[in-house]
Amino acid sequence: MTRFLLSALAGATMLAGAASAQEYPTKIVTVIVPFAAGGPTDTVARLVAQSMGKSLGQQLIIENVGGAGGTLGAARVAKAAPDGYTVLLHHIGQATSVALYRKLPYDTLNDFAPIGLITDVPMTFVAKSAFPAKDLKELVAYAQANKDKVSYANAGVGSASHLCGMLFMTAIKTELTTVPYKAPGLP
Repeated sequence: MTRFLLSALAGATMLAGAASAQEYPTKIVTVIVPFAAGGPTDTVARLVAQSMGKSLGQQLIIENVGGAGGTLGAARVAKAAPDGYTVLLHHIGQATSVALYRKLPYDTLNDFAPIGLITDVPMTFVAKSAFPAKDLKELVAYAQANKDKVSYANAGVGSASHLCGMLFMTAIKTELTTVPYKAPGLP
């Protein structure tokens, strides 16, 4: 009799678990990109959403919520229902924002659950072909000798490209003219 009750209890538990489980996703998933449309993060999000939509059998839409170095979009996701239907696609700026902003409208460690790494993007230096430096050693020497003539552009204050530029200037002990853009990928 005990064996029957245990078997019945186990069976009932499994059925209850199956009955309470829901298929996911049952509705559109919104992917918040905390930057303007047309930039690199947006491009990656749209490519991933297209592929994931096919795999999941559900549409994923991209919503660009740019501003404040990605913190506006992150705040929107932090305030969303924790049901998996509003997700954030961010980059290293999510990890660095806590050091760059005095007060964030969310807790970077506790208000988000990591899902996974989508891509790894190296930062590169690019200049016109007529630029005098042809390698990194020549670039450093040129920048140090011509700091008033050299500028570097980035995707905005707090962006990965901004932070990499700051690290570069620190490493070469030379301050260059910084040109932050409002939105990456846009003129």
